Formats: sequence, C-alpha cells, structure tokens
Amino acid sequence: MKLGYFTMPLHPLGSKQHETMQDDLDQIIFLDKLGFNEAWVGEHFTAEWENIPAPDIFLAYALAHTKNIVLGTGVSCLAQHNPFMLAHRIAVLDNLAKGRFYWGIGAGSFIGDFKAFGVDPSTGEQRDLMNESLEFILNLWNSPEPGDYKNKKWSFTVPERMEDVGLGVYTKPYQEPHPPIAVAGITEKSGSLKTAGKKGWIPMSINFVPQKSLKGHWESYEEGAKEAGITADRSKWRIARDIYVADSTEQAIEDVKNGTLARDFTDYFFKIIPKIRGNLDVFKSDKSMADEDVTIDYMIKNLWIVGSPEDVTSQIKELYDHVGGFGVLLIMGHEWKPLDKWQKSMKLLMEEVIPNI
Repeated sequence: MKLGYFTMPLHPLGSKQHETMQDDLDQIIFLDKLGFNEAWVGEHFTAEWENIPAPDIFLAYALAHTKNIVLGTGVSCLAQHNPFMLAHRIAVLDNLAKGRFYWGIGAGSFIGDFKAFGVDPSTGEQRDLMNESLEFILNLWNSPEPGDYKNKKWSFTVPERMEDVGLGVYTKPYQEPHPPIAVAGITEKSGSLKTAGKKGWIPMSINFVPQKSLKGHWESYEEGAKEAGITADRSKWRIARDIYVADSTEQAIEDVKNGTLARDFTDYFFKIIPKIRGNLDVFKSDKSMADEDVTIDYMIKNLWIVGSPEDVTSQIKELYDHVGGFGVLLIMGHEWKPLDKWQKSMKLLMEEVIPNI
C-alpha cells in the first residue's frame, strides 16, 4: 500500500490566499521529502473555504519545489472549462511534470460554481458537458480533423494545418497517449466509477463515503471493466480518509476534537453538504439516522481513522480487509495547526503504520 495526499484545500473564511497557498505548498514539500507517493489538489471557483481555483497553476509551481511526488488535479471540473483551452493547459502541465502528473477529472459538484458557469445540475447537464469535453480534449491530443467543433456551451475551430510554417494545433501531453486519468465516486453504485472501469482509469473513493459503501464502489468499477473486457486492477484504487496519529489514542482524539479536523466539519462540511445534497446522508452508514446524529464523535467512530500508531494500523487493516484490498491510501488535507503535531502524525503514518501493513 502506498500513501498519498488529497487536499481541497480547507481554510476558514477570511484567510489570506497568499498565506494559505504557501502553507499548502509547504505541506506537499514536506510530504515529498517524507516519501509520499502522490498529492492531489482540488479546484473550486466560488468556495472560499476551498480556495484554489486554478490547481494547474499551483501544481506547476509545486513541481519546481518537489522531486519525486506525483501531482494531480483533484479534479478538473470539465463542465466549467473551455475544452480547447484546458487541453492546452493540461498538456503544458504534463510536459513540465515529465510524467509526475495524474489528471483527475469530474463534472463538478459545487453549487456556486454551477451558478457561475450557467450549469443546471437538476438536469444532469454537467455530466453530458464533461463527456463531450473529454472526448474533444482526447481527440485534440490525437491529431484532430480540421473543422468546427461545438456544443451548447462552447464552439471553436481547429484550423487547417500549414506544414511549411507549423501553423495548427501542436501541443500534446508528455505522457502517451495522455496522462493517467482519475475519476472520483461518491454514491454506492457510482456511475462515474463504472465508466472509469470501462476505460481503465484510476478509481478514487472520497473521504465522505462510509466503509460499508466502499464495496459498492469497487463493484461498479469492476462491472465496468468486465463489460469492456478489462481485468480490474485493485492497485489503481485510491481510498481517501481523514487520518490523524498521535502517541496515544486518547491524545489523538483530543487533538482532532479541539483542532482543525473537527473545525472543518463543524464549521464547513456539516453546513455546506445539506445545501448541495439536501441532507447529511452521504456520511451515514445507516440512512435512517437523523442529521443531528452525524456528530464529531460519530465521525471518529465511523469515518475517520484516529488513534495511536497501533490503533491506526488496526483500523487501516480492517478497512483493507473489508473492501478486499486497494492500492493507495489518500490522507485528507487540513490546516496543520499546530504544525509540529500534524507533521508528527504524517511521520508516524509513514514510519510506524505503513511498514506494519
């Protein structure tokens, strides 16, 4: 099992963006030196808590300050981009990374971003836009036919190529035929993960998903793979979890209850998720639960992995055995305050937990 990192990021309202981006960069630099395999960075235009609207620019900067860690978009929300422009930006990023890049893609899910880009999620048009955009981007990287391309949101022309002066579409990714593509799933029978299975893409399960629902994620991915005649590879599967390790379980629980992990859920996720999905069902292992029962104590017992190195090792082994195996454990990002305790948590994970799994 490899360790990775997934950061939204998460910073409270009123934070100074230049300071938070430096903090986020410092986290990735630290994890690169520690030996983490990968780090993914989210994209949100209107979520002030999740304040990186241009992850490709951030990742390009991070590439210059790291040596080994693979960086990824988590995700490029395709319904919110001009695909001609995005195809070039991602290709340039992949060339800068020289293979140290994964391309996470999605349709988007944030209500403010949908409003900003004129997307009506009640119709599901974001999924159609994503599929149409992706088809065009992959085609653009594969010597597209000249002509006009358009849908309900965008239109542009691929010009006739003039070989003598090199006029035409020329930018392609460094990795052939394209960077590894990753797709995240939320619902138990995720259609996105079934599509990922058909395409052989990287499946990702986000941190909100209760353990009992994760088996459904793999079943969807495997079903898609079988339909395409592909053998599903569990080593590709990324499972994200909120994890914190301290010398003792008692200390770990105290730290998260009084720290940024609990703050981010109490002040943000428990407030924003009902605005997006209508309730807190996404967190519930039992859908008959009341929203009021989704508390920090519930999260510690049911979704988060918190404790001593021994207890965290046991919880990760239980997760691994429950789902039948996966390849990369993605640790969710939060502000590392206090810095020394969070850095110690990451060190304990890498040096004491993972070697025992």
